[in-house]
Amino acid sequence: MNPDKQTPGEGYLQGEWKQDSVPAQKSLVTYSLYDIKFSCDSFLLKISTVSKVNYGADTCMSKGHWDEYIRGTYSQRRDTLHIKGQFCNADGSYKNEQGCFRFGDYEEYFKVHKQSDSLIRFVSTSNVIPINAHLIKRTSCIPKPL
Repeated sequence: MNPDKQTPGEGYLQGEWKQDSVPAQKSLVTYSLYDIKFSCDSFLLKISTVSKVNYGADTCMSKGHWDEYIRGTYSQRRDTLHIKGQFCNADGSYKNEQGCFRFGDYEEYFKVHKQSDSLIRFVSTSNVIPINAHLIKRTSCIPKPL
């Protein structure tokens, strides 16, 4: 049976986390910065990409800067964080395939290295650039009915 409320998730993750830069950012052709909001067992991820190369229509790419959003749930086992969700619009609504960029399912695994109460390193299993995120705002989990 499915639970009737959210599970509490990981206490140390609760809140808003932001990545300000990536190593060698100025010399990269394309890079992404991550903002992650954890609320109980759910997350909202914003991926802000900057590119010096035009990959497609500028209505989507906005002069080499664009944002993608993903919402879903996460779980952690030992030092591995598993996030699974769907691409969505900025307002959290479902994103259909007619829009810009990626749509549909998103799934990723990260090795988590808690460096302090306000600094976490997420190392993706599919990307070589780690996400060094610092805490912007701490929140508490108040489970909502599903």
